[in-house]
Amino acid sequence: MQLAIDEAQRAAAGGEVPVGAVVLLNGAVVGRGQNRVIRDHDPTAHAEIVAMRQAGAALGNYRLAGCGLFVTLEPCAMCAGAILHARVTRLVFAAVDPKAGACGSVLDVIRHPQLNHRVLVESGLMAEECCGMLQDFFRARRIASKQLSE
Repeated sequence: MQLAIDEAQRAAAGGEVPVGAVVLLNGAVVGRGQNRVIRDHDPTAHAEIVAMRQAGAALGNYRLAGCGLFVTLEPCAMCAGAILHARVTRLVFAAVDPKAGACGSVLDVIRHPQLNHRVLVESGLMAEECCGMLQDFFRARRIASKQLSE
């Protein structure tokens, strides 16, 4: 998870919401990602998607069977769908997303009973640190926004 946190910090340094992700296969990093929606002008450039794209390219396969995805924030519905389509074996996320989480918080796309792929889902690993990073980021944004309006 620390590698995902490092990616999230890089995202924040680039002006993005601090979310980071890494894909591991047999203990080796095969993909890294950070939020890039603003920098890339791409609404699909979430950390998870960026990391899975890199992993797919590294492995020469869009299927990521046997891979684990570690992400600092609970995936949204788009990312949960991509995780299922990629056949990721294990998902570990730190902080829950009470506004858009699709792995148990708001929705549970990842465990929908009619879907044929099952992902082992774990949450809470380094959650305090990841929550704090997100809270600090949005607090700083609110302060900056307030200062601009004064």
